[in-house]
Amino acid sequence: MVSTQSVIATNSGLQYLPKSTESVQESSPNQELLPLTAKVNSLDHLEIGGWDVPALVEKFGSPLYIVDEDTLRTACRQYRDALKQHYPGESLVLYASKAWSSLAVCALCGSEGLGIDVVSGGELYTAIQAGVKPDKIYFHGNNKSQAELTLAIETDCIIVVDNWLELETLAALKNQQKEEVQNPTKIMIRFTPGIECHTHEYIRTGHLDSKFGFDPNQLNDVFAFISKEELLSLIGIHAHIGSQIFEVQPHQDLAGVMVDAMTTAMSYNLPIKEINIGGGLGIRYTEADDPPSIETWVHKVSTAMVDACQARQLPLPKLLCEPGRSIIGPACVTAYTVGSQKQIPDIRTYISVDGGMSDNPRPITYQSMYRAVVANRLSEASTETVTIAGKHCESGDVLIKNATLPATQPGDCLVVMATGAYNYSMASNYNRLPRPAAVLVSNNEVNVILQRETYQDLLNQDTLPERIAMGNNSI
Repeated sequence: MVSTQSVIATNSGLQYLPKSTESVQESSPNQELLPLTAKVNSLDHLEIGGWDVPALVEKFGSPLYIVDEDTLRTACRQYRDALKQHYPGESLVLYASKAWSSLAVCALCGSEGLGIDVVSGGELYTAIQAGVKPDKIYFHGNNKSQAELTLAIETDCIIVVDNWLELETLAALKNQQKEEVQNPTKIMIRFTPGIECHTHEYIRTGHLDSKFGFDPNQLNDVFAFISKEELLSLIGIHAHIGSQIFEVQPHQDLAGVMVDAMTTAMSYNLPIKEINIGGGLGIRYTEADDPPSIETWVHKVSTAMVDACQARQLPLPKLLCEPGRSIIGPACVTAYTVGSQKQIPDIRTYISVDGGMSDNPRPITYQSMYRAVVANRLSEASTETVTIAGKHCESGDVLIKNATLPATQPGDCLVVMATGAYNYSMASNYNRLPRPAAVLVSNNEVNVILQRETYQDLLNQDTLPERIAMGNNSI
């Protein structure tokens, strides 16, 4: 059920505020457009985590990612507690760190008892440096390098094997180890379950035509191979059906497919202890979005897994899920400063901000839709329909088409909602723009968790051959 919004002034920024903070912990963050602590203060400014947003921009600059700690922790706890309530067996929530991988976010999720899902050596290194225990780190990816696999083995995390090359490389690396360090490496097998869901074509990963995972017809051969490898310990199976999903039924259907695969593994004397049903629960980016709550999703998935095991008279495995977007997405907003305006009579009005596709590539990549408010005049009624453009040298650098806002002026603080997932993690230095800073806010303090890049940072990996530099000096 979508939580009630506080509609105080029609078509103003106030309509996007969450319901009363007295029941913040009962709200499902993925069903809100703004972080759970968002409110309007006495200055008519947007406030998040007890901090005035325009004042944060004045102090830390813009664009600025603002992460609300309470919203992030609430999402973690709702997943964790719902699994404990609805699933009678052992369970573990993994934060899919590809949504936002940084020391602070990984450490915060880890402090709430979550494990971390990583998909590269860099994400693995980040999780380790954040203090996450290796036995709670699961390493995914469809083309892990030998160096990444070696790091994973040395780290002693769980490796989610995606394909034959990876499986054979792992076996070879393990057999090359010295006898005194030959402890079995824990692995899971990822396969495509053949389940479709209604989401963007680029983020469907469960159907058979996908770059991820073994084909289900290969599972017998895979399990036969693993059964002969003493240094590979198969602890579980994994599948993921997509992202930004509002339907619950596909995940319910997935339970039966996973338990059947578990049965197949058992026929090769491979006792599966864990089943990872992936993540993918959607969030609310616009008023039209109506995702199920975290608790509802977990309840349905847990019940389906219990029913599937009971129907086959099998013990319950440890149940894992790996949400990313629904944990970090609603917890963050991006604050910009408004600059120039261009009016094209009878066609369109553009207002430009000091960021764009380099800090949020999702609109130009996925045609993603967002909502925005003028944070320094939150209750002012909206009177204009404008297109919010970025500052990059691309006609397609548009954050929001047909945004309804009050009349804006240069210097206004414009906030785009629900930007925690795949904004910072996909950010670039296109046009040599430094990537933004990020702050973590709570009622007691504000902490910089990502330093704003400088022009010098842009040159740190550049090298200038001496002969070219000398040639320039001689002109």
